[in-house]
Amino acid sequence: MGTWEAIVLGFVQGLTEFLPISSSAHLRIVGELIGSADPGAAFTAITQIGTETAVLLYFRRDIASICRAWWRSVRGDRGTDLRARLGAPVGQPQDHEAMMAWFIALGSVPIVVLGLAFQDKIEGSFRNLWLIVLTLAGFALVLGWADRVGAKRRELTELTTRDAVVFGFAQALALIPGVSRSGGTITGGLLMGYTREAAARYSFLLALPAVFGSGLFQLAKSVGDFGTEGTPSFGATLIATLIAFVVGYVVIIAFLKIVSTYSYKPFVVYRLVLAALVVVLLLTGVLDATGAQPATVL
Repeated sequence: MGTWEAIVLGFVQGLTEFLPISSSAHLRIVGELIGSADPGAAFTAITQIGTETAVLLYFRRDIASICRAWWRSVRGDRGTDLRARLGAPVGQPQDHEAMMAWFIALGSVPIVVLGLAFQDKIEGSFRNLWLIVLTLAGFALVLGWADRVGAKRRELTELTTRDAVVFGFAQALALIPGVSRSGGTITGGLLMGYTREAAARYSFLLALPAVFGSGLFQLAKSVGDFGTEGTPSFGATLIATLIAFVVGYVVIIAFLKIVSTYSYKPFVVYRLVLAALVVVLLLTGVLDATGAQPATVL
């Protein structure tokens, strides 16, 4: 992978990470189209560190407030019993920010457990383009349906333990390229009656532990592999990560404005069109379903 390929893939990662269109699917497809073959699950996870750093920057005040509230509740400022330390003291108003920290931790469990359990498939068979076609198209219909039938009345202050678990499993669907991390979380939120903006904001916050954990794990695991045959170099990976950070920050701002005003229909249509395009490229031999051979450079 050369510098320009790294720039292209970093741009793609930053542009698609927060939209419900699957960044991992786009990296898989675009990587092969530009002649670099499948950049791999490790490259995808590491470059996501860049986009999640953009989330840290954009939501820095929210994250700091959540951490402070969590620490105050844990040290017993509002009581020393278990409920009080969890942010829900008996006879007092709930501390929603303190509870948010626990909800994010709880919601991160499914993707961590399933990610470790299916690691080999995530890095292998799950990246087959025929499977990605199915998830792009199938989940487009699910997202469109959820956006149409969801009540869109609940805010994040109404989040419950049950909802946190559902959000967690919805996020874990993104282990299959083509589903989309934000798409899975947002769809789950819409079906539970949350507003588009509330579901989108929670998808950003919920992704932080899982994505940073996965990215740092893959980075540590790949230290000795950078630049070996079939593996992007450290320099290319770093360039892509930095580009993803810059582009991702801009996308966060735009996406939150869009979802507070418009429906998800454009994303549904885009996913269906992309799925159809990939089918054509597979049938004509431009793309290889398994990524075994680099495609012709477009």
